[in-house]
Amino acid sequence: MSVAIVILNWNGKKLLEEFLPSIMQFSEGATIYMADNASSDDSVSFVSEKFPEIRIIQNKVNGGFSKGYNDALSSLSEDIFILLNSDVEVTENWLGPVLSEFSKDESLVAAQPKILDYNNKDYFEYAGAAGGYIDKLGYPYCRGRVFNSIEKDEGQYDDIVEIFWATGACLFVKREAFWKTGGLDEDFFSHQEEIDLCWRMQANGGTIKYIGTAVIYHVGGATLASSDPKKTFYNFRNTLLILVKNVKSRGIWWVIILRLILDGIAGFQFLLQGKGNHFLAVIKAHFSFYGLLARFLRKRKTQATRLKYFKINSIVWKYFIVKKRNFNTL
Repeated sequence: MSVAIVILNWNGKKLLEEFLPSIMQFSEGATIYMADNASSDDSVSFVSEKFPEIRIIQNKVNGGFSKGYNDALSSLSEDIFILLNSDVEVTENWLGPVLSEFSKDESLVAAQPKILDYNNKDYFEYAGAAGGYIDKLGYPYCRGRVFNSIEKDEGQYDDIVEIFWATGACLFVKREAFWKTGGLDEDFFSHQEEIDLCWRMQANGGTIKYIGTAVIYHVGGATLASSDPKKTFYNFRNTLLILVKNVKSRGIWWVIILRLILDGIAGFQFLLQGKGNHFLAVIKAHFSFYGLLARFLRKRKTQATRLKYFKINSIVWKYFIVKKRNFNTL
């Protein structure tokens, strides 16, 4: 299989300086691309001069994660795309175990390696950890990470298992499946678009896996920190859009109503914590959701499925009420 590692960049010269060396060292056999989202810094010239082996794709606009990758991948012909964040340190043999699984399992359309915290390497990293799931209300959680409770890596997830979503921080995906599904939904712009993509690929008969024998280290929040209200906006809005778009059951509207109520509670918690900007971000997220609802109802007509997408009704109940903070106790 031919492999394309595609690193999306926007004004990320410092990250490229730090993390490209490990990618160059441990990615033998793969073609490495930097897809630049109309950066205004000198990251393109830096990569051209310091890493001439890397092929540069220059997008005309900063269309965020979704459009940025769609534009970049449209010109590539490799069998496997690896969508890799610019704040990732890879390790020796990070490609081998994942590519081997693609060779063995014809139904496999997407996968991720073990994601550990670059700044605390004994622990899992928030964005992906050991593979992702969502509950009935659309709240994402991971093996190794439930809300803000992060597990120490003690080998408990050194396995290969099916998961519901693989992280966009390091997403291995078959080119054929990616385009058959329609690529990333550009209405999301950023955050949780990989959950939507994995959902649709599974609806088409594919499987998603976590490969715990491959390891990378992710900084997380290097391009958009958790303290940024924009992250709150996209996370709250996009979860609602994902549910409307993908769940065929009529009962989804009760789920949406309950989720809107819980979002309101979360918004007031932000306010009580003195995070007024995040409170406003939740309100803006809901208004943006209403503005996009008609468009997503049209998508729902062709894309909603009866795919079983959750194992737990409410991770909020399990975590905050029952006090289950570890994935293996859920």
